[in-house]
Amino acid sequence: MLTRLGKNDACWCGSQKEYRKCHADFDEKVDHYKRQGHLVPSRQMIRNPLQIAAIRESGKVNAAVLDAVTEYVKEGITTEEIDRLIYQKTIELGGIPAQLGYKRFPKSVCTSLNNQVCHGIPSPKTVLCDGDIINVDVSTIYKDYFSDSSRMFCVGNVTKEARRLVRVGQECVILGLRQVRPWGFLGDLGQVIQEHAVKHGYSVVKKIGGHGIGLRFHEPPWIGYEGKANTGMLLAPGMIFTIEPIINAGKASIYLAKNGWTYYTEDDSLSVQWEVMVLVTEDGYEVLAY
Repeated sequence: MLTRLGKNDACWCGSQKEYRKCHADFDEKVDHYKRQGHLVPSRQMIRNPLQIAAIRESGKVNAAVLDAVTEYVKEGITTEEIDRLIYQKTIELGGIPAQLGYKRFPKSVCTSLNNQVCHGIPSPKTVLCDGDIINVDVSTIYKDYFSDSSRMFCVGNVTKEARRLVRVGQECVILGLRQVRPWGFLGDLGQVIQEHAVKHGYSVVKKIGGHGIGLRFHEPPWIGYEGKANTGMLLAPGMIFTIEPIINAGKASIYLAKNGWTYYTEDDSLSVQWEVMVLVTEDGYEVLAY
């Protein structure tokens, strides 16, 4: 049972403001959608202004780390060297690589190459070659707050087909972002992402999705990419989550490698993923990491 607050009580969000001046109207609106049968976010998913400001700073560090490594992602570099660069830059900026040691993950970044769907483990044996495509997925802890984003990179002379897949994957994220607004639904972005990928002859991985983030690395809600508009969880101001659809050139089927981390496309087709971290605001959205 949720604690019933008086109008002059401190708000449940931790802002230290009076409830009537903070989340009283918010709660009424959420209750309205709940009575209509919609799935609504819990109070634990809503961030207060101080938390948002701190998560925003973490996101800036995360984006800066990806910016810094961009010039090095080219033919001849190993994924182990990329990992080392990520670690050094994160520490230099005052952060901690969130992936290092997470559930015993051995590296500071995920580097997923060609037919690797996600969670590729950097290795001194994996050398980037002309024509490769690679996802570099960076996650950061900065002053105890978490951030997460990833980008695709094309190495050298990439085929037109591969470049098209990379471009469409990025377009899926952009189209999904445009659907993020207060009092919309997660299904709104799921539908446009699914439709755009399928329109171009691609498939969307269903087993792996986005997630809430900020106070912890992975938080509710889980974000899927095959929803229908006006369905799924209600989007409310203060929610922070990632949009990170995985788009396969072939079928959506994937399998887990023996290392227990890395997923591959079952049909050996190429796979791409872009990831952004987004805040639902009072009038739309704000990208916190990209």
